[in-house]
Amino acid sequence: MSELLKPDICVIGGGSGGLTVAAAAAAFGVSVVLVEKGRMGGDCLNYGCIPSKALIAAGKQVQTIRDAPKFGVTAGNPQVNFRKVHDHIHGVIDAIAPNDSVERFTALGVKVIEAPGAFKDAKTLVAGDYEIKARRFVIAAGSSPFVPPIKGLEDVDYLTNETIFDETRKPGHLIIVGGGPIGMEMAQAHCRLGARVTVLEGLVALGKDDPELTAIALDNIRADGVVIYEGTKVVGVEKHGKSGIRVAIENNEGTSHVDGTHLLVATGRAANVNNLGLEAAGIEFDRRGIKVSTKLRTSNKRVYAIGDVAGSLQFTHVAGYHAGLVLRAILFRLPAKENTHIIPWATYTDPEIAHIGHTAETAKKKFGDIRVLRWPYLENDRARTEHKTNGLIKVITRKNGRIEGASIVGQNAGEMINFWALAMSKKMKVSDIAGYVAPYPTMTEIGKRAASSYYMPTTRKPMVRKLIGFLRIFG
Repeated sequence: MSELLKPDICVIGGGSGGLTVAAAAAAFGVSVVLVEKGRMGGDCLNYGCIPSKALIAAGKQVQTIRDAPKFGVTAGNPQVNFRKVHDHIHGVIDAIAPNDSVERFTALGVKVIEAPGAFKDAKTLVAGDYEIKARRFVIAAGSSPFVPPIKGLEDVDYLTNETIFDETRKPGHLIIVGGGPIGMEMAQAHCRLGARVTVLEGLVALGKDDPELTAIALDNIRADGVVIYEGTKVVGVEKHGKSGIRVAIENNEGTSHVDGTHLLVATGRAANVNNLGLEAAGIEFDRRGIKVSTKLRTSNKRVYAIGDVAGSLQFTHVAGYHAGLVLRAILFRLPAKENTHIIPWATYTDPEIAHIGHTAETAKKKFGDIRVLRWPYLENDRARTEHKTNGLIKVITRKNGRIEGASIVGQNAGEMINFWALAMSKKMKVSDIAGYVAPYPTMTEIGKRAASSYYMPTTRKPMVRKLIGFLRIFG
């Protein structure tokens, strides 16, 4: 017989968003049940952000050695032990894991149930030996790798982001299906670590970002040795030889194939909406995720959905942002409305690409008269000292100087976008940016120079020059 639990909040999913809700609610003395069928920490800790950035960091170390002669330093040809790279990745995961562990959350006062959860009806969730009737439910079930229906794929061994970090031997030739952020990050990192890499993209690589910026990143990725086929459809996969993979492709040049040793499918993410009993709970959903209002409430007013499963931008920081919004609503009855306009994102290729808000095209459609402010890394002294001059920033403003978007490609773009995320969340103008003092020499000066360029047309206005001349009369 099932034990009945009646907590204030029941969270379904122990990833970033779910853990944030559980920990914060418990800190306020609220009774919380957390249901997680897999590994605590979710995709980000175990299969996503953390292991991918650890792999990228290893690749950067190799590239640093290769680039050393630019600085008058010779370190020889870098030697890569792929098993030790694997150990480095999992060492990072292991170091972070205690923060997300069952033991830690139990100590915080959260009741953790390690079992799948599914709704029995609109008010009841069943998980393991428990029935849970909570005042509010928060679904934070996340997403999984989307595997497209490619002929023959089910008959071969292939990797996804959930399995690639278990590899202890360097791939001989890694074929990646999908040229989005995950695909391109993995492509460059593996190439730098010594693997041959081919990327097959149906449309354009890194297609969600500004083409001017992605062209800079893609040129560098190709220079590293990655082969990228764009506008290429994968029509079939089969075994080749004793342990190889043959991928059949079609593009403007006709039909051909690519042979490799390993295959990574990196074609996006699918919201985890199956096996949750959503129909029984009266919760509307489709293949993109659970349908929610701008307040992240589902069609069942007792239930919220956050993060990837809510069909929004699929980033860990979005799940954390959502968690904060629903906590405001559940605990304090405060208004909480999602604003995706202030959400930044970054792709951790080298150079990095980062973006927030409008592009020039979307801003022009909405506001009409806009300004696009630009500044290149090449004009930054710190970038020159580090031989990292390949990049630029574009800042989008309204005619009155209100900042409506920013895009960066270059060294530390993922860190630099933080500054612009703050500016947009506080509805700042370029005058605010131009007025602050940046330490010299730093790469953040690139953004300040871009903001200051807003005033360049003013220096050429005859009336302004006449005014300056008039004021000189007074000494």
